[in-house]
Amino acid sequence: MMQKLFYTVLLFICCSAAATAQAGKPSSSQKPAQKPAAKEKPLSFRTTWGIFLSDTLPRPEVVKLLDSSLVVRDNKNNKFPVVSFDFTYETKEAYLNDTTQQVGFYTDAIGDSFKSDRLSTLWSTRLKETVQKGEVLLFSNIVVRYTGDKYYRVPEVRIVVN
Repeated sequence: MMQKLFYTVLLFICCSAAATAQAGKPSSSQKPAQKPAAKEKPLSFRTTWGIFLSDTLPRPEVVKLLDSSLVVRDNKNNKFPVVSFDFTYETKEAYLNDTTQQVGFYTDAIGDSFKSDRLSTLWSTRLKETVQKGEVLLFSNIVVRYTGDKYYRVPEVRIVVN
C-alpha cells in the first residue's frame, strides 16, 4: 500500500514539473509577448451649455443661457462643432383631479430638432417668457463633426430650472 502511494505521489510530481517547465518556455512557433505601448485613453466627449454641464440652475441663469451655444470638447480639451441636436422642454402643469378633488401635476413635453449649435431665436425668446421653476430643458442626440468626415453622438445636457 505504501509503495502504491509513493508511486502515485511521484507520478503527480513529475507531471506537474513537466507542465511548469513547458509553461515557462515559449516554443519556437510562439513569439515572446511584446510590451504594450503606452495606453491611450479612449475617446470621450463632454457637452456643456454655455459653461454648465447637466445641472440644476436658477431661473435667471437659465434665461441668460438661452442665447448660448452648445460646446463639445474631447478628453484632450479640443473643441468640436455641433452639427445638430434635439431639444425637449418639459413643463409641469397643475390640474384638479375630479374624483379626489386634489391638485395633481402632469408633465407636458414639447421639442424640436435643430441643425446648429444653439436654439433658434423663436425658441429662446419664447422660453425667456415662459420658463419656470421645476421645468426641464433637455438637449439630446447631439451630433458633432470630428476630424474629416467622422460624426459622433455625444452626451446629452439636462438642465433643471430651480
